[in-house]
Amino acid sequence: MIPHIRGLRRLAVAIAVTAVAAAGLPALPATAASTVYEAENATLSQAGVFSNHLGYTGTGFVDYVNTTGGYIEWTVNAAAAGQQTLTLRYSNGTTTARPMDIAVNGTVVSSGLSFGSTGNWDTWTTKAITATLNAGTNVIRATGTTSNGGPNVDSLTLGDVTTPPPFDWSKAVVDSTMARFTPSTIGGWSYPVALYLQGQYQVYLRTHDARYLQYIKDWGNRFVDSSGNISNSFGSLDSMEPGNVLLILAKETGESKWRIAAQKIRTRLNTYPRTSDGGWWHGSGSSREGQLWGDGVFMVDPFVIRYGQQFNDATWGNDNAAQQLVVYGKHLQRTTGAQAGLLWHAYDEPGGATASWVHPELGNTNGVTWCRAEGWYGLAITDILELLPATHPQRAALTDILRKLVDAFARYQDPATGRWWQVVDKGTDPSNWLETSCSAMYTTTISRAVEKGYVDASYQTYADKGYHGVLAKTSIGSDGLTNVSDICIGTNADDALSFYYGRPRATNDFHGLGAFLIMSEQMIKTGRA
Repeated sequence: MIPHIRGLRRLAVAIAVTAVAAAGLPALPATAASTVYEAENATLSQAGVFSNHLGYTGTGFVDYVNTTGGYIEWTVNAAAAGQQTLTLRYSNGTTTARPMDIAVNGTVVSSGLSFGSTGNWDTWTTKAITATLNAGTNVIRATGTTSNGGPNVDSLTLGDVTTPPPFDWSKAVVDSTMARFTPSTIGGWSYPVALYLQGQYQVYLRTHDARYLQYIKDWGNRFVDSSGNISNSFGSLDSMEPGNVLLILAKETGESKWRIAAQKIRTRLNTYPRTSDGGWWHGSGSSREGQLWGDGVFMVDPFVIRYGQQFNDATWGNDNAAQQLVVYGKHLQRTTGAQAGLLWHAYDEPGGATASWVHPELGNTNGVTWCRAEGWYGLAITDILELLPATHPQRAALTDILRKLVDAFARYQDPATGRWWQVVDKGTDPSNWLETSCSAMYTTTISRAVEKGYVDASYQTYADKGYHGVLAKTSIGSDGLTNVSDICIGTNADDALSFYYGRPRATNDFHGLGAFLIMSEQMIKTGRA
């Protein structure tokens, strides 16, 4: 069941209210005093029950045949005679209104009532009228009046409907994670924990809940002493990603210790090994010699541009962040065939001297398009375009990479769920599976690209579907805490599809929680949640 974008199903809300309150999470929205009649349970004429679009309640919705005269007929009960509010929940993915006659007990009470476009078939809204009902049983019929038939109809609600505020999934995930872990037990200096904390920081910026920032600071204090010393040699790009947390704390606290610690990463990059065309290796050891993984751009490049702009080193930061994305894109972005725009997971400049997964015929890549590697790249390129000066010489190249990437995301989205596959272009393989963290990352990337005008606004529908799809993997457990499921754990590079298909699927893995929070805050900011 796919939850509606603006809330949970009424039944799910009722079940979860007690558990949520017990856990101290934000209260779930209460429902108004009203009765809902699902359209799929009504009497139908020239209409059928379907579930091929997202966002419906119940077990499906009703789709009218494209002809005049099809109808949905509900039998409803009114406690007393008098005026009642009748609210139809509908979607209309065309640009043309689909009017209907609304009749009560055989008498048309609203003729040619317009049901206008909702933008796409996954976006639902409501239309309400007032009518006089008899005490007891009444028959309400909604009849399409044009050759286009009626809109898709999800339900009829009898009684006043109060639209509840949307449930704050971001706060629920943060509060649940803080309930499960203290800053001392959440994990060590690692990029998945840091990703989660960066997502928590986004929620802090919106809510100004001081607990959220204090939690991040308490975690950082485990690794950085009062003089800014940090015990880390930064021998891989992965180890540098938590530097973004240092930058957050430097900005929020004004304490010099965080800048001093972050400067150690900046200094390490002066001597960190590069490929012949300037790409930072995924790891500095011999086992990663000359390797560029799509993951790597997120691990270091946003830190680089943020550090430069925060600490008067902007030319270095802007140039290196942009250069890395261009170099990685040159080697990883696919340029031909139906998969054009997608990225290979990894590239090896030596051509297999230390890596068994190299395919020379595919440009020394591993020949597999793993979903989260592309998600990392999408987050990184949109982060950096947000900060890169408009006049920077690499900006046009980056926007071109992003446009191709977003277009490929749209082509390979699973239309049934709105999510994306673990191996993106192998959706027909029965061993493949739909992965949640990358789905959140792709949703964020598309939404940001639309928001900033890098791609046409029509791509928003893919972000909306992605958001619905990720919410479908998000739930509240019997303990009142949130769960986000089907998250791939950390993954190395390989050339075997079976390796990626066989990666364990976790619930509440920090790769997924962090990606979820970043996505959720983006959708809230743009008014899509």
